Amino acid sequence: MKKISLLFALAIGVIGGSSFINTDDGGVGKTMPSVMLENLDGDQINSADLENGGNPIVISFWATWCKPCRLELNTIMEEYEAMNDSLGLGIKLVAVSIDDERNKSKVRPVVDAEGWDYDIWLDTNSDLKRAMGVNYPPQTFVLDGNGKIIYSHVGFVPGDEEDLYDVLGYEPE
Repeated sequence: MKKISLLFALAIGVIGGSSFINTDDGGVGKTMPSVMLENLDGDQINSADLENGGNPIVISFWATWCKPCRLELNTIMEEYEAMNDSLGLGIKLVAVSIDDERNKSKVRPVVDAEGWDYDIWLDTNSDLKRAMGVNYPPQTFVLDGNGKIIYSHVGFVPGDEEDLYDVLGYEPE
């Protein structure tokens, strides 16, 4: 019986260890998996090709029906211009919509109405969501200039953006 339990535990560990980000550390130290997505213009994008010239990248998983997601992206938008234009931090934000195929037509109207100046990716099959271990939106990741995940946070309430700004080295005025 002990041998069976040990083998079962070992098998679970091997299977669990092979996943991308389904760990307690939120994927810190990992890189982006290779998943094919599309942007709002219908262009194909490989997530592994994401780069920002050595500058940080923020990846936010969101959905049109998720109020905390929209609140987070709007809160970041308030400082996004200052982070990049005034301070020259060169931060890129990619907002990954996890709306399914039936609801993806709602994404562009939300983006346009909110005035988000972010790269928008559509993950209609939840391939990137699964690969990165996202269970509930919003979930936000920060990649350093080398493409390694240095921060992960699930959920959003006002004030959470302060942790994100700390990771990015930004101090709002």
